[in-house]
Amino acid sequence: MERAVKLRVKVDYKTYQKLREVEEEYREVLEDAMNYGLSNKTTSFTRIKAGVYRTEREKHKDLPSHYIYTACEDASERLDSFEKLKKRGKAYTDKPSVRKVTVHLDDHLWRFSLDKISISTKKGRVSISPAFPKVFWRYYNTGWRIASEARFRLLKGNVVEFYVVFKRDEPKPYEPKAFIPVDLNEDSISVLVDGKPTLLETNTRKITLGYEYRRKAITAGKSTKVREVRRKFMRLRERDKKADIRRKLAKLIVKEAYESRSAIILEDLPRRAPEHMVKDIKDKQLRLRIYRSAFSSMKNAIIEKAREFGVPILLVNPSYTSSTCPVHGAKVVYRPDGGDAPRVGVCEKGKERWHRDVIALYNLAKRAGDVSPVPLGSKESHDPPTVKFGRWLRAKSLHSIMNERKMIEMRV
Repeated sequence: MERAVKLRVKVDYKTYQKLREVEEEYREVLEDAMNYGLSNKTTSFTRIKAGVYRTEREKHKDLPSHYIYTACEDASERLDSFEKLKKRGKAYTDKPSVRKVTVHLDDHLWRFSLDKISISTKKGRVSISPAFPKVFWRYYNTGWRIASEARFRLLKGNVVEFYVVFKRDEPKPYEPKAFIPVDLNEDSISVLVDGKPTLLETNTRKITLGYEYRRKAITAGKSTKVREVRRKFMRLRERDKKADIRRKLAKLIVKEAYESRSAIILEDLPRRAPEHMVKDIKDKQLRLRIYRSAFSSMKNAIIEKAREFGVPILLVNPSYTSSTCPVHGAKVVYRPDGGDAPRVGVCEKGKERWHRDVIALYNLAKRAGDVSPVPLGSKESHDPPTVKFGRWLRAKSLHSIMNERKMIEMRV
């Protein structure tokens, strides 16, 4: 398991120029290594290094030899990535090109200390003294170790962007004592903790529509090929905002599962929204929102965070989880309840009323093998308590949210 932490530091002119010389020669070696790999139809680091090392050593006598090794590794990774994109039909060129260069370092080319970081150049070593952000100390003080490899790239204004890589062995998954089903929806995520359903709002709908209106305003009467329009599109932060929400939600859910030694149950969703989800939807706006909800991205964020903590993940078939009564196994019929997308339905057999987000949680738990009894009221709908976006965003854990809600109910 790896995490890269970005450090930025402004250096003096002499230091910057020494690093610039390294970057220029590294680029030359990288391009030669990639050309060798393409002409010999190989992505193997060993073969590329064997084919170019002597030639590059003669051309770059003053450059530390380990830069040739790391450039060959870089070329191998780029070629391998390009081949994968080409197989999926996502490569837009016949061969990969070197646009941006990030210089790779091994344990011979850099040394780390909390006072300074030294880097080998053609004219000896240079030192940089970056300010460490909070995320660096979070990894540094919680059992992560600094890897032997690192990277740097040069920015305008004598700025060096340095990447410190942290590594940690993946913890072994434990034997779960309970289950936490998670149901992913367009504008919310529902979870079942200790038999109590809770719905967490994500504001995804507002973010999607807000940015769609901004795009329409930007392109009003203009072509999307205009440079000014493209620049404005690049400044939009819809993807970043949604990714931030996914990461924070994933951490909240996984921490709760880890502390209670539970397994997380997720729907085994495809990468893109299935066609059956939108085939009967005529509203273009709703179709847009479903496509941009990125259900699989939320699923992947939870899985990635779960691996970090060693939390077991169970993927189950999502078919009919929102339309089957978990008690009687009968169909749940949804009737309009004042909106275009009814959330409350009635079991055909027992006539109980069910909220579709709650019913999905119980069905997911059953499919994962949870034999806990499903609580059943009279004819009241099992509406989950809803936690607003800002409240869960500031919460330290799901348990604290539920305890806070209990205290509010007791005061009332």
